[in-house]
Amino acid sequence: MTQSAGSQPDISKIDVLAPNFKRRLSGVTSTVVRLVPLQARDIAIAAAAPALPEDVPQVPLSSLLTMSRRGPSGRRVWHARRNVEMIAGLGLKHLLRKDLALMFTSASQRQHSGLTKWLIRRMEHVVATSAKTAGYLEREATVIHHGIDCDQFAPVADRAALRRALDLPENAVIAGCYGRIRAQKGTAAFVDAMLDLMDQVPDLVGIVMGRATEKHQGFEQDLRARVTARGHADRLLFKPEVPVWQMADWYRVLDLYVAPQRWEGFGLTPLEAMACGVPVLATRVGAFEELIVPGQTGTLISPDDIPAMRAAGQDLLSDRAALARMGQQARDHVLANFRLESEAAALIAIYRQLMDRPA
Repeated sequence: MTQSAGSQPDISKIDVLAPNFKRRLSGVTSTVVRLVPLQARDIAIAAAAPALPEDVPQVPLSSLLTMSRRGPSGRRVWHARRNVEMIAGLGLKHLLRKDLALMFTSASQRQHSGLTKWLIRRMEHVVATSAKTAGYLEREATVIHHGIDCDQFAPVADRAALRRALDLPENAVIAGCYGRIRAQKGTAAFVDAMLDLMDQVPDLVGIVMGRATEKHQGFEQDLRARVTARGHADRLLFKPEVPVWQMADWYRVLDLYVAPQRWEGFGLTPLEAMACGVPVLATRVGAFEELIVPGQTGTLISPDDIPAMRAAGQDLLSDRAALARMGQQARDHVLANFRLESEAAALIAIYRQLMDRPA
């Protein structure tokens, strides 16, 4: 049984539960918000969360305690993505005797704590969002890359008009870096490399878009001061965070997207940029080496290597025609390998296997 996206389903009719226990916006929350409405077209799935957008099928957390032992098709699947959600699944299964098949998706690229290892060993199935992530798991895992909604993230027919609408210079070459503003995200490396490139490329404009939380506001202020001191405050622009549904436009206006992270779990922004026909200059962290084809869809450098970022940026920007071809190849690469529909279907196949497996 399936349900339409946007419905608030009866938990007795749900076969797959995707818990999302944290209220704050995060990569995990974004994944649940993107996937569950799409998956709901093919399987009876709902998020179990305190607060998600209305178009996401979801059940209240309190209903987990009183739900029937089994789902309408037999065993329910509990698809956790955080430690706290694995713990909740184990509690529902072993304390409240719910017939659950426990599944976990890991995006982390670090040695796990003893608790996390213990929890992962008790999952029936584990998914890793990249081969690099799978290497940190001490058990077999299925690698399923994140995907992108290639209808939402797509090139624009008239980029000049869109730039005018967003109050950006129509004829400039524009490089962007989007996401949280903090040291971990490599924002300082982007700023320093752009400042140097702006001395050499007179029509270059840079965009830093995102939000600095209170803890990182001093870091952002320091970056702004560097830009002002170099005399490029009119060309290296700091833009506020925009809603998710507006992000595609900010990729579409770019000639080059830069992902300068020092560390990353997976990292969706390069895929979003490439889906919009924008080549990517990224560091070798997260899943970036599995997403980007050097010389075809972008370029890879070591993290924190500002000279390498500057040199790679200069090389890419020196041949605008080649840069445009690379953008088309980037779009084709995402369409062939990283569609959201493919991620949803691969997960649903695992759900069905778990539902059919005896407890």
